[in-house]
Amino acid sequence: MEILLKKDVDRLGSKDEIVTVKNGFGRNYLIPKGMAILATESVKKMNSETLKQRAHKFNQLKDEALKILDKLSKKTFEVPAKVGENGKIFGSISNIQLADALDKAGFKIERKNITLPANNIKEVGKFEAEVILHKDVKGKINFEIVAG
Repeated sequence: MEILLKKDVDRLGSKDEIVTVKNGFGRNYLIPKGMAILATESVKKMNSETLKQRAHKFNQLKDEALKILDKLSKKTFEVPAKVGENGKIFGSISNIQLADALDKAGFKIERKNITLPANNIKEVGKFEAEVILHKDVKGKINFEIVAG
């Protein structure tokens, strides 16, 4: 029996995938639980159209992310921090402060998508962080910790 999965199912397949299962498993478990529907010709046709549209939108988002990454990689962002006499920072710099600096520069990136070179930076200087803008778009940005 061919079914279209409406949700990810462990060891079977992911959402919007057409898979073949035994009749009892499909009729008695997957379909009643709302995890799948019977894969008729019309369902297959609708699914293929949905996948085409989703792929087109995915490519558009990827192109936008590449443009943003190009702009980000050309700039060096300044992150202000309170600094002591010997160049040590009071506390440490985390991805939260870098996300705030990027937001002030006009780039809205969530802090969970920013990875610093070390867990916490505790000194003034220039550093490089990795950002994830899209599932397939990752890149490095430069930032500088300045006394502020």
